[in-house]
Amino acid sequence: MHEVGLMENALAIALDYATREHATRIHEIALRVGDLSGVEPDALRFAFDVVTQGTIAERAQLNIETCPTVCYCNNCQREFRPTELGYECPICQTWSTYVLQGKELELASLEVS
Repeated sequence: MHEVGLMENALAIALDYATREHATRIHEIALRVGDLSGVEPDALRFAFDVVTQGTIAERAQLNIETCPTVCYCNNCQREFRPTELGYECPICQTWSTYVLQGKELELASLEVS
């Protein structure tokens, strides 16, 4: 489960920020996770409960925003959401190789005190 390692890295970033801000508690950590990131949100939640034990984030809330896949058609110059069958533009049926959104895995925000 690589989500544990990912959550350890996210927590390290959060703890570093909290230390720089002289915070004594992390109340909330928000992550953005893309559909194409290869990360399972439920596994992240489990990992969060494990890796925050004994830290200033132990009772923090984890919010995960999932980001849908969005492609760009160079032919039509429009954004579209692909279907399960592939990244074909619904307007001109051209296959797209431009993924604008959906690969994210980022620490979006923290609430500390």
